[in-house]
Formats: sequence, structure tokens, C-alpha cells
Amino acid sequence: MLAYNAAALQDSTPLTHTIFIDGHAGTTGLELAARLHRHPNIRLLAIEDRFRKDAERRRELFGSADVVALCLPDDAARAAVALAPEARFLDASTAHRVCAGWTYGLPELAPDQRAAIRTAGRVANPGCYPTGFILCVRPLIEAGLLSAQVPLRTHAVSGYSGGGRTMIERYRSCDGAALRVRPYALGLTHKHVPEMRMYSGTVHAPLFTPSVGHYRKGMLVQVPLFASELEDGATLRDVHDTLAERYASEPFVTVAPLGDAGVLADGFLHPTACNDTNRLEIAVFGHDEQLLIVSRFDNLGKGAAGAAVQNLNLMLGMPETTGLEA
Repeated sequence: MLAYNAAALQDSTPLTHTIFIDGHAGTTGLELAARLHRHPNIRLLAIEDRFRKDAERRRELFGSADVVALCLPDDAARAAVALAPEARFLDASTAHRVCAGWTYGLPELAPDQRAAIRTAGRVANPGCYPTGFILCVRPLIEAGLLSAQVPLRTHAVSGYSGGGRTMIERYRSCDGAALRVRPYALGLTHKHVPEMRMYSGTVHAPLFTPSVGHYRKGMLVQVPLFASELEDGATLRDVHDTLAERYASEPFVTVAPLGDAGVLADGFLHPTACNDTNRLEIAVFGHDEQLLIVSRFDNLGKGAAGAAVQNLNLMLGMPETTGLEA
């Protein structure tokens, strides 16, 4: 595994860093490129259209970049890494998220995660759904409020941009009357499940039921719990306070006050309230017997390209908030 000295990187690298996006024409690649074009300290390397699939030209650009951002399908991402194993990679695909030798790119995961990302040669950008699930669940397991043995359920809805170009084109070409909210992955084998289980700390793969809505972007991830599933008589307030304390100093993760109606609009929790930011909001609802933890964020922001910028900032020795809106 490649490793880098973050302190030396901070002191010796120039103000402007070079990034090459392999797969810049896909949904995540386009979103990442747009954000990096506005970044004050990053210059994007471009590949000529006729060489987009040329291995030698891509390898040359890999060698010229401080970090290569992979916005490719899984198999293509694996092949890209094999082209230039000495390069530093940030992979936005699913290919390497649970692989040995890759650092999971969720800075809020644990106290030492930022340091691991800063010095890593290979970082796997998190999936959108797992980001919302892990940040809601892991602190409760670590604090002993929730046993890792409790089988968990999580329900989520995302804007159609999460399905890539084909889904975007399909939704844009219809009036949406039959496509308002549609559950999918009903075989309960969604590709994000291994990542959700591994980094949340739960023993069992969660029962995950995602849906896609007829709007472009924005996401809700919901984790329902019975109070009887909590440890030692823990309460709704305990759950809320544990999450609030855990994320109190985080620049991009906030926890709404318990019972705060300000997170709702006309009684509804809208999935688009964090769009065009890198913010993830957590809210806790419920009563003495049941509770619901919900995370809300932009599936193309903190769920994809925003998270990639945050990781690139860390990998390049810059403040992680550079070029990002909270």
C-alpha cells in the first residue's frame, strides 16, 4: 500500500495541485469536475476525446497527476489501478470500498480516519446510501447504546441522478406520473450492503430497501429502531445526545435539536434541503417505544462528488473544507 508523509506534503507541495479525472463524462465525473473547476487550489488535467480509452495516454496522465480520481464502473476502475499501480488514487466506484489496502474515505468515521486518508495512496470514496447509514449507526454501537448483534433495517430514497446517465435520461423524458417513488433492489442484495455492514460495526448485513424518486438529487436514509432494541434502557434522548456529541465539531455533519420542527416543511421531511452543499443533517424522531434516525444530504454532494473533494483536500494536505459549502 502506498503511503505519504502528510506533514512533508503540506510543506513542500505547490499551491496548485493537479488532478486527473478518469471517467469525467459520467454523472459523478461531471459533478466532480464542476466542483474542482471552482476549487482555488486545484488544476484539472484534461484528456483529448480521441484518447479517452487509450491506455498509454491515460497512464501518462496518471503519472502527471498528484491524485487520480476514478469515476468509472467497477471493472474499469480495477483495470485503471492496474495501469499505474504507483499512482495515488481516489476511487468513486464500488470496486475497492471493502478491499484490503484501500482506506475508506469517510473522514467522520472515526477520530483517526482523517490521518489515515491524508497519508493513504489509495482511498475509496464512500457510497451515498452507506454514508447516511454509517453516520447514524456507528456512534450508537461504539457508545454501547446499540448492540452490534441487533439486525438493522434501513429505508432510503434518492433522486434519480443516483442511477447515472441512463436513469437520468429516462426520468427527464417522461412526466413522472408513473415514476413518483419506486422501490428497487428488492432481492435485498444491493451492492452497497457489504460496505454498510463493514463500516457501521453491525454484525449482520442490514435489511436495506432503497427507492428512487422523480426529482434530480437529494437523499433521505432512515434507520428505524424499537426502544427495546437499545441497551440498558437507553432512550430517545440518549440516542439523540450521543449523535449530537459525536458530531458537535464536524464541519459538514449536523444533528438537529430533538423535537425541532425546523427540519420539516409543512410537516414533511424534504430530501432536497441539503442540495448543492456538502452538508449532512441528522434528525431523530419518535417516542418512548419507537424511534427513527434520518440523515439528509445531496447524493451528488456528500454522497459522491462533495465527499470526493473533501477527500482530495485531505490527501493533498489542504484544509478539508477548501472549495466546499457546508
